[in-house]
Amino acid sequence: MKAPKLSRIILYILLGLFAILSLLPLWSCIVTALKTSKEVILTTPVTPPLHPTLTPLMESLNYLRRPLINSLVLVGSGVMVSCFFGSILGYVFSKRRFPGSTILLILVILCLYVPPQVQLIPTVQTMSKMGLHGNLGSLVLLYMLFGIPMCTFIFKTLYDEIPDSFINAAKVDGAGTWTIYQRIILPLSVIPFVVAALLQITVIWNDYIWGLVLTVGKANLPVTVAMANLKGSFVAEWNLQMAGALWVALPTLIIFLFLGKYIMRGYTGM
Repeated sequence: MKAPKLSRIILYILLGLFAILSLLPLWSCIVTALKTSKEVILTTPVTPPLHPTLTPLMESLNYLRRPLINSLVLVGSGVMVSCFFGSILGYVFSKRRFPGSTILLILVILCLYVPPQVQLIPTVQTMSKMGLHGNLGSLVLLYMLFGIPMCTFIFKTLYDEIPDSFINAAKVDGAGTWTIYQRIILPLSVIPFVVAALLQITVIWNDYIWGLVLTVGKANLPVTVAMANLKGSFVAEWNLQMAGALWVALPTLIIFLFLGKYIMRGYTGM
């Protein structure tokens, strides 16, 4: 066997260094979460704990238990409603063209480019008039509605790849719009649903600004806002914050580990 070329050896070394640098923040987060408050002060962030303890992990979990449940409710409701209506709208815009559909599609897509800062005051006023400001219902409704434009764009883009001959053949057999959607479109929508769901999960789970301005009281807080409260009033307890960050990152990490291949297929398909 030929000896490996010098260029390949250098490439492997560089890749190894990049991998170490990329994983260094995660390592620092894990080791800090296993340290006592005294050890956090006396050691560097990357130094392994001399006396590992699970107390920060348990304390942060006790504090974040209710916010974690709140965020799971937000993710579940937002993903299901947004993906369902986004799938229907994507099918209509892709396969059921009508006068003005292009203009309407452009308006829907433009909703993706309106920054949250512009929407803050009108949204807070609307939620207050509806009696939803301060509780979890405001975020449930918000994520359901705000996720529809993104899901519509994803489904429409991927539905464009479905041959029109499938739709025309079903029409010849007498199938209506809803039958075509159920029998032809939905069975071919696994990847669009996974891609849209993963993007929605990421957006909803990591959102901070809407949870901050629309909810009041610990019982209604999403997990990102609750985690920010772990910093303490006078002294920053870094071990608690890092432990909380691990609990917050764990659900999305698990999801992407198991479903990451689908989202890559979706990106390449788009």
